[in-house]
Amino acid sequence: MNRRYRKTVIAGNWKMNKTAAEARTLIDELKPLIAKVKWCDIVLCVPFVDIPAAIKAAKGSKIAIGAQNVHFEKSGAYTGEISAEMLAGLGVKYVIIGHSERRQFFLETDDTVNKKVVSALEAGLRPIICVGESLEQRDQNVTLDQIRLQVKIALKGISAKELKKVIFAYEPIWAIGTGRTATCEQANEVCDNIRACLREIYGARAARSVTIQYGGSMNAKNAKDLLAQEDIDGGLIGGASLKANDFSQIIDAANQ
Repeated sequence: MNRRYRKTVIAGNWKMNKTAAEARTLIDELKPLIAKVKWCDIVLCVPFVDIPAAIKAAKGSKIAIGAQNVHFEKSGAYTGEISAEMLAGLGVKYVIIGHSERRQFFLETDDTVNKKVVSALEAGLRPIICVGESLEQRDQNVTLDQIRLQVKIALKGISAKELKKVIFAYEPIWAIGTGRTATCEQANEVCDNIRACLREIYGARAARSVTIQYGGSMNAKNAKDLLAQEDIDGGLIGGASLKANDFSQIIDAANQ
């Protein structure tokens, strides 16, 4: 982390878990555990149906609520989809875009990720843009090439001013939900590469202000070591965000 230049952000991705009632319970459990946090922002990205209950439960706390996906059109015949304006109207502040599960199971592409980023920014949301490589790509030694491609396409048409609202999350696909985690050095290398790519496009000042999270099975045990890396500014947390004690321990590590 480098708080001199950028925010530390710990975001929970609940994926397809928790009913509205369960969401309220978990947030109520979490609030007293993070009441004294000063040095990092806290986000919970919850299922669409949980958003109203989560926003109500988080009111007055340090927790912001995010969504896990968004459509790039403002309205239209897109059955089952949700627009950025709809999310903003509920009080949502953040939205995950391009998560590997969306790319893998729902055929999202780099181009649709870019469209969603543009739409989110226009609605005043902060996009958390996910980038990452498969195990095959890492074994073929094309990780950095793959990441740079995803970063550049995601930011097509995005200005330096808009970049200030963008968060990147490096999520090695081979480390999500597998219990495997990139070493601190591997994770920081890719996060450093993301920042180098941003520097080439927007310049050094803009690049150093962007928060870059690690999103590959960060947990209470490894969070401190990962967050000690210069270019890892937070975490996009999956399973550990579903347990108040585990999630609060990661937040504590980020608050040091």
